[in-house]
Amino acid sequence: MRRRREYYVYIMASRSRVLYTGVTSNLFLRVYQHKQKALPGFTARYNITRLVYYEAHTRVEDAIQREKQIKGWRRSKKVALIESLNPEWRDLSEGWYAEGLLPASMEETD
Repeated sequence: MRRRREYYVYIMASRSRVLYTGVTSNLFLRVYQHKQKALPGFTARYNITRLVYYEAHTRVEDAIQREKQIKGWRRSKKVALIESLNPEWRDLSEGWYAEGLLPASMEETD
């Protein structure tokens, strides 16, 4: 039996709430990469390391379409989306990487 693949649209934020929206097939790995600043560019430059929102899709096309939709929104609409599920802006990945152990899922990339 084949494992169902999932694709994630996610929003990361800095402590000062600078936002970044992305899409990935491995949320665990991608968030880790952002936290370690392993991805050069915007997120590393602005210290965007906190996962504040995500949603899963079964089709990559749907995830990409949703990412583009969210990226096209005004900031206020993105904030409302985040706060509808995460009003305190908690880091939803807190505790994912305890004791520095990285599971096998870290090996799989987009």
